[in-house]
Amino acid sequence: MSMMTTPDPATAVVYPESDGKPMADNTRQFRWIVTIQGGFDAIFREKANVFVAGDLLWYPVEGQPRTRQAPDVMIVFGRPKGERGSYQQWREGNIAPQVVWEVLSPGNTVNEMTRKFSFYDRHGVEEYYIYDPDRGTLIGYLRIDDHLEKIDDIEGWISPRTHVTLLLNGGNLIVLRPDGAAFASYLELDYQRADAAIRADQERQRADQERQRADQERQRADQERQRADQEYQRADNAEARAAALAARLRELGIDPDA
Repeated sequence: MSMMTTPDPATAVVYPESDGKPMADNTRQFRWIVTIQGGFDAIFREKANVFVAGDLLWYPVEGQPRTRQAPDVMIVFGRPKGERGSYQQWREGNIAPQVVWEVLSPGNTVNEMTRKFSFYDRHGVEEYYIYDPDRGTLIGYLRIDDHLEKIDDIEGWISPRTHVTLLLNGGNLIVLRPDGAAFASYLELDYQRADAAIRADQERQRADQERQRADQERQRADQERQRADQEYQRADNAEARAAALAARLRELGIDPDA
């Protein structure tokens, strides 16, 4: 007779939810991470099986908690949205993040970025993008024949998975959504909302002015009709009085036409 046993907590593998490192080294890097993560989250907001995360530890191999990486932004197609303390791949249908973004800071070293590239290459990332906001550079890699290869011409590149278009304008990254709108920071979005509210209010004012002008035109038209009716009535009354006078003159034996 077999008996079920529970894992010994003392020997259970622990997968930390933090690596003790900050999400970003400076405000510029942080702003870009949030902007990119938020932009992709917005694109796929209606897609229940697209998971977008920022600075989340990814554990690709069960039982190996030291094998991990926390991409600045990762996108996983085929996994449901929801809260997670970490992305444990064996609990996620063994689906690796297909798209990964890293935003560089002055603190990133060549050795560090080499290790990250090897990790993403080894564990199945399909698209890997590196943006350096300080130098204004963008590098991309695409998985071809089971390994990541550098994209020769990144300017105007359209991501096969996300369908965004990547551009650089004076070193500033521009990510265009499939509908043509550009990713924007929360502050930029707030300015856009404020501008849209101002434009909407101006449109309402113009519409009100048009309605007022239309009302005034209708009032003038009504006044013209009333004046015309009054003129007609006066003319009709004058004709009636003339006819009555002519009849009276005839009664008196006077020819009104003489």
